[in-house]
Amino acid sequence: MAKKSMVERNKKRERLAKRYAAKRAALRAVIDDRQTEPEERFQAVMQLAKLPRNGARTRIRNRCQVTGRSRGYYRKLKMSRIALRQLASFGQIPGMTKASW
Repeated sequence: MAKKSMVERNKKRERLAKRYAAKRAALRAVIDDRQTEPEERFQAVMQLAKLPRNGARTRIRNRCQVTGRSRGYYRKLKMSRIALRQLASFGQIPGMTKASW
């Protein structure tokens, strides 16, 4: 089980990223547009730098929905390998069985 503070910090980052997504996209569009004046692009860069760092999508860490573990994460199932194995052993994941031979 992950530390509760780390899980909550990640949730806060997700909320911030959602709040600032549109603003970041608009500023990135101005910065990436080569037709824009250099002064205007520079102002966009400065405004982007003033936004909170935790509002960036890249700051969000993938975490297991069951345990909060950040390593060994399966994106398709949104859980860690350990939680997946445990739930599969108990037969709580449809269509998944434990291998034996």
